Amino acid sequence: MKHTDFIFDPKKKWETFDTAFCGEYAGKKEAEKDLKKGIKRLSKLQEKLYAQDNYSLLLIFQAMDAAGKDGTIQHVMSGINPQGCQVTSFKAPSAEELDHDFLWRCVKQLPERGRIGIFNRSYYEEVLIARVHPEIILNQKLPIKFKIQEENADFWKQRFEDINHFEKYLTRQGVVILKFFLNVSKEEQKLRFLDRIDNPSKNWKFSMGDVKEREYWDDYQHALEESLRHTSTDHAPWYVIPADKKWFMRAVVSDIICERLELLKLQFPKITTQMKAELQKAKEKLENETI
Repeated sequence: MKHTDFIFDPKKKWETFDTAFCGEYAGKKEAEKDLKKGIKRLSKLQEKLYAQDNYSLLLIFQAMDAAGKDGTIQHVMSGINPQGCQVTSFKAPSAEELDHDFLWRCVKQLPERGRIGIFNRSYYEEVLIARVHPEIILNQKLPIKFKIQEENADFWKQRFEDINHFEKYLTRQGVVILKFFLNVSKEEQKLRFLDRIDNPSKNWKFSMGDVKEREYWDDYQHALEESLRHTSTDHAPWYVIPADKKWFMRAVVSDIICERLELLKLQFPKITTQMKAELQKAKEKLENETI
């Protein structure tokens, strides 16, 4: 099973992407074993990422409701040092955020060098939910003509271009971008919604807004395909991860992250001759110290 198999293929029809694909896994236990290995592997890689201090890692998660973004982030990142990681969940923009460009609030949350930043939803909401509900654009006070009843093809094309230019810029600055779309089926989403309703311990996860947005399923699928088609690039490809089986999804996401970090050939900083001499002096001073 190659990771390149999960990179969005614009030649494929969106409806042919298999949401229940499990690869070569015979079942859940085998995938969970690989996830445990991935957690340890990522922990070691994060330490080198932090120590080398040249790159940062930006993980972007997008999905339909109940696809498992929160759980994937929780499980995959469970072994890393919290000091080197930050998670940002983007909700509806505030009044202050609406007074800035659509990328502004995300730029503020970009990870520092040596750190891992996780976007639970992101600036891609601006070409997803904003496309399904174009009235959102009218609240952004843009000096353009935007009509809800029209396709506004040029507007969306410009947004895709802005995103691609932004991600290219980040890549040139040492930000490694991994974008995951967790692809859950409409049938599986229904089952998960019902589970949230029937299970008292999960009631808090459910919102009537989830059911309302489900009515726009086909519109979201169209917006998703368009977004991925225009923003999956060589420097920041989209990975479409089958999400009907959470255990498979988590194992694959973990493996992709680790493999991408390993390609960086991360190393702990080399100690120079001068530094070695200073360390020796410090050692002698500590050994001769009287308490």
